[in-house]
Amino acid sequence: MAEDKNMHCSFCGNHKDAVTKLIVGEDVAICSECVSLCQQLIDDEKTEVKTKPVVQKTIDAHNILRHLDKYVVGQHKAKMVLSVAISNHYKRIYNPPPGDLQIQKANVLLIGPTGCGKTLLAKTVAKYLNVPFVVADATNLTEAGYVGEDVENMLGMLLTKAGGDVELAQQGIVFIDEIDKIARKSESTSITRDVSGEGVQQALLKIVEGTVASLASGGKRKHPNDTMVELDTTNILFIAGGAFSGLETIIKNRTTGTSIGFGSELKENNMVNCDDLKPDDLIKFGMIPEFIGRFSTNICVEELTKNELTKVLTGVKNNFIDQYKHLLKIDEIDLSFDDDAVEEMVMNCMNSKVGARGLQSEVERVLMPHMFNSGKYRKKGITEINIDKELTLHPKGLL
Repeated sequence: MAEDKNMHCSFCGNHKDAVTKLIVGEDVAICSECVSLCQQLIDDEKTEVKTKPVVQKTIDAHNILRHLDKYVVGQHKAKMVLSVAISNHYKRIYNPPPGDLQIQKANVLLIGPTGCGKTLLAKTVAKYLNVPFVVADATNLTEAGYVGEDVENMLGMLLTKAGGDVELAQQGIVFIDEIDKIARKSESTSITRDVSGEGVQQALLKIVEGTVASLASGGKRKHPNDTMVELDTTNILFIAGGAFSGLETIIKNRTTGTSIGFGSELKENNMVNCDDLKPDDLIKFGMIPEFIGRFSTNICVEELTKNELTKVLTGVKNNFIDQYKHLLKIDEIDLSFDDDAVEEMVMNCMNSKVGARGLQSEVERVLMPHMFNSGKYRKKGITEINIDKELTLHPKGLL
């Protein structure tokens, strides 16, 4: 009976004489026609996955804003402007305009102090849209041929993040951090080359606007023996961020004059207001006019308030306290904080003038003795740690 079963295909039932080839195994057999059909199904599935649109979520500005609200505290105006810019960018990609109409790409410039969420805004948007995202540090960039990284290196990073998929990389987002650090050293022309300032701005122009760059396959550094791939940057969104310290002074001098002489009033050093910002202000800061023209959407990110920093520490998704609760829970220890302790950590962070970046350092400082002794706590049967104001002011272990 088993011998008769192996004379027929277990899938379609055809006799071995009716097919080209019958592959026989233990108590099972498959004909060449079924093998071909299975291969075709696999190929079709691969093609379907490859042609699937990159953006999985809706690109409606309201939905983008709602997602940002889950992860980024405050900055409502900045999040609203960014949501519209992102929405318009991907609408432009996936809905080509009719006829000869051309819609220009609007790259984004984020201006605000350190620790206020510039990088987090860009990263959260990229994760929501499910597109490749990389962060490039402008301070490492130099003109081609000089010591440092070429501007094309960040495109190689993007291609690597996309797994070598050129089509996927061409719809990604590049965040250029510390963009204010490549401001030219002075408004006047220098006889020496400013290879890490104005030179980098010049080198970025074509890439940011849209060009076809030749990269080594896999996004690695160029090598004579490497296979080269072409990456079109026309649909890559570039978001640049920087603190632009001193820009508010330039704006004030233009709008209200200087505070020099008898009877002058000392003006408070307020944050940059994008409503007051003019291209000439950025030019005086050291950005070249051509570079400013490539970043048509300017977004000012405000310094976080005490309540907003508290929410970053305790209320937002992926907040620091929840992260450290999880780490200590691995050692079977429940962690809690008094309100006074949270307030003390927030005030220390505000005094350090580093924004939300200082919150993790504060939590690390307070919890370091407990994390170091977590193994001993478990052996001694200590399963709960409550951090009060005293343990915040003077961190110490419980043993």
